[in-house]
Amino acid sequence: MFSHIGKSRTPRHNLAIASLLSFVAGLVNVVGFFSVHRLTTNVTGHFAFFIEEIFKFNFQAAFHFALFVFAFFLGAFLANFMVETYSRIRENETYVLPVISEAVILLVIAISGNFLIQQSPDLIALSLLFAMGMQNSLVTSISKSIVRTTHLTGLFTDMGIEFSQLFFYKDKVHQIKLIKSIKLRLTIILMFFSGGIVGGILFDFFGIQSLILGTVLLTAGLLYDFIKIKILLIKRHRS
Repeated sequence: MFSHIGKSRTPRHNLAIASLLSFVAGLVNVVGFFSVHRLTTNVTGHFAFFIEEIFKFNFQAAFHFALFVFAFFLGAFLANFMVETYSRIRENETYVLPVISEAVILLVIAISGNFLIQQSPDLIALSLLFAMGMQNSLVTSISKSIVRTTHLTGLFTDMGIEFSQLFFYKDKVHQIKLIKSIKLRLTIILMFFSGGIVGGILFDFFGIQSLILGTVLLTAGLLYDFIKIKILLIKRHRS
């Protein structure tokens, strides 16, 4: 799921990572918004708010929205920096540090969130945007830009294009390729919505601590890859 990079990745690998990470993103999106009333998985809205505050001459608020945008950028930068650095050491484990970092951030925010909501809600938004920047950068890097999971605008655009192409590309090979791509994008969208629904339900009971589920899922994904690789190495050794 995580360990296969570039040409070694198959549509099944992309489908698995898309399902996991888009669910986590949907969860963070809803729990983050319910907690601090801020967008926590993308920066498009924050950029609009930034411009609005500039025109109102409310520069302090504008600075806060600029920080939200920068936090997402910084997360994307650091995640890819980790990938590029570690790929020169052990390429099939480049994903480990970014995923662990994201899982830890979600856990820390879940544990300290009730305090931070009262003292510094913007810190929660900054942390979650940073984590989502990391996630989006990581999955974009290892899938060679095929998968993105933290927002839906580009997905609906690409899917609209591909649905229209079904009417024009009649050869079987192209049709199969388009259908696989549409299936992947539909999976991301459905899992994002599912994560949001689960996040909304859990928030009624656990509040911001619902983010612990994101940490559990990310950790489970890492363990799944670790166990799968170990089993594969044992089989190769025996053969």
